[in-house]
Amino acid sequence: MIERYTLPEMGRVWSDAHKYELWCKVETLVVEAHAEAGTIPAEVVEPIRKAPPPTPEAVHEIEAVTQHDVIAFLSAWADNTEPREAARYVHFGMTSSDLLDTALALQLVEATDILLAKADTLIRTLRDHALEHRATLRVGRTHGIHGEPDVWGHRVADFAFAMARSRDRLRRAREAVGVMAISGAVGTYSNIDPAIERHVASRLGLKSADVSTQVVIRDGISEWVSALGIMATVCEAIALEVRHGQRTEVRELWEPFGKGQKGSSAMPHKKNPIISERLAGMARVVRAQIVPVMEGIPLWHERDISHSSTERITLPDASIALDYMLALTHRLMSGLVVDAARMRANLESTGGLIYTSTVLLELVEAGMSRDDEAYPLVQKAAMETWQTGVPFRETLRKNAAETGLSLDEARLDAVCRPERFVERLGPVFERLAALT
Repeated sequence: MIERYTLPEMGRVWSDAHKYELWCKVETLVVEAHAEAGTIPAEVVEPIRKAPPPTPEAVHEIEAVTQHDVIAFLSAWADNTEPREAARYVHFGMTSSDLLDTALALQLVEATDILLAKADTLIRTLRDHALEHRATLRVGRTHGIHGEPDVWGHRVADFAFAMARSRDRLRRAREAVGVMAISGAVGTYSNIDPAIERHVASRLGLKSADVSTQVVIRDGISEWVSALGIMATVCEAIALEVRHGQRTEVRELWEPFGKGQKGSSAMPHKKNPIISERLAGMARVVRAQIVPVMEGIPLWHERDISHSSTERITLPDASIALDYMLALTHRLMSGLVVDAARMRANLESTGGLIYTSTVLLELVEAGMSRDDEAYPLVQKAAMETWQTGVPFRETLRKNAAETGLSLDEARLDAVCRPERFVERLGPVFERLAALT
């Protein structure tokens, strides 16, 4: 991921320097376990433990010749080991994938914990914003068209619960990727005791794979990146709502717009929804990683490396992009400007058409048939309001009179109130208040 969208904490997880630190950690634990088992001399443990990780530059220089990243790492680390002879026991009985998959599991767990912490923060922000606006009336829209009255807090509550489910989904996926294997060539433990694998797994807080065939099969990693894609798309759903709300014709919502910020190089009046649009674009990047990772599940026999080059790009990019998105979505929602007066004005802008559903039901309860009498009457009045701008209650009254129907105006006054439509949302906000 390019530096522009990489936050420092997540960027470090996927840095070469940190990767080599983890590789050293894994190899050292294997050496310690071998020494405890008497497989290798105990005196080599301390020199290996003290050897500093090689620099990325040192590894890359050797890899330019060897064309093998693990061998290059082992050679560069051996150069840092005193005495160098101790390094002969590093990687004892292992194959490359033992190191790569185990260290990758650590990186995935670290990345997940960063994402979960940011998701928790965003959920709290969404929850509190929704509760603050539990009585902020606005029109509910379907297909982009005014439907019935709603409250802004109801819309945001939906996002809060969706983000909470996404977080819980990612928690489960954390278990799916916290899986390691140190089982040797083709995964048969031919040159390494399974007790070594169990020891390392315990020390790293990982789970030994139920079975490995030199690589850990990629269904767990596919689950993880899919969870990231869903969470990113929930962020996009929030952003899309804000983008719609900030349109000039709507003007109900405004992204935070800082002092000195510019909206357009040519049109000084512009305040564009750039945060939301950036989130929409970043979500595409995260979702785009799902299929390439999933295609790493089928490999040739016990192992090939067709997944390797893909994962070097997709796994860092997906987590770095989502990390950025979560921070940006929090910024968006914590600074969002809600124009309650404009929401009310928009709600009333159609001259009462938002009450057609409740009027229809009132006429049915008054004894009219739904399909043959009530619906045609209400629809005809509503279409007249659309075409003429005359308020709906007036067109309804006129059309009813033409059919000889007398309306119960007091009853219609009682039901044609926006507050009536949201009276039963109390339990929703009670559940929201309990969300953590």
